Amino acid sequence: MLQLGDSAFPAGGFAFSWGVEGLAADGLLAGHDDLDGVIADHLAQRWATMDRILLRRAWRASDTDAISSVDRLAEATTSSAEMRDGSRRAGRALLGVWVKLAKPLSVSYRARVSADPRLGHLAVVQAITGRDAGLSLDAAELVSGWTLITGLVSAAVRLGLIGHIDSQQSLTRARALLSELLTDTPDDDAMPSSFTPFIDIAVSRGPLRHVRMFTT
Repeated sequence: MLQLGDSAFPAGGFAFSWGVEGLAADGLLAGHDDLDGVIADHLAQRWATMDRILLRRAWRASDTDAISSVDRLAEATTSSAEMRDGSRRAGRALLGVWVKLAKPLSVSYRARVSADPRLGHLAVVQAITGRDAGLSLDAAELVSGWTLITGLVSAAVRLGLIGHIDSQQSLTRARALLSELLTDTPDDDAMPSSFTPFIDIAVSRGPLRHVRMFTT
């Protein structure tokens, strides 16, 4: 868990701000209070109700056919084209690391991802790599939520929106929220859904910006 949750794990997470950059450019994120609100929205309105649901479905999938069905569900339920693209790029980067580590499920699924451009969403790949790493489902969910938090906070620091002390305070508050969300176990038949309109719009406006640091 420590290895996978480390921001230095070479999965390309530094390339994604998941809306932090766009919200700042639009004047909607200017400090640690705004950042905490964005993190809370991401966790409660997207991660807990969508990414976590997809991860759990992929975790229970019996084979790569079933996993790819979950992957296609991720594609179908992500309304923003830029968020879909970002999710696939982040997922494929993570999967590529585990293929290089010669992990069996990752290697097997890479063949499917290579053949279908719609596959490779991050939450699904997190389930695959968590299984390859020998984690429990609880541990895989925790790593998934924590890497989202650290990615958002790291992006804010790199953009100069907050300092390093503020970043630690934001991490502490976000960790408490993640812990609270993890106490509520979703139903096995829960469908993925999200409602983060300001974040989605900020990400979707990315290709229109003349200068940007992050993919999303």
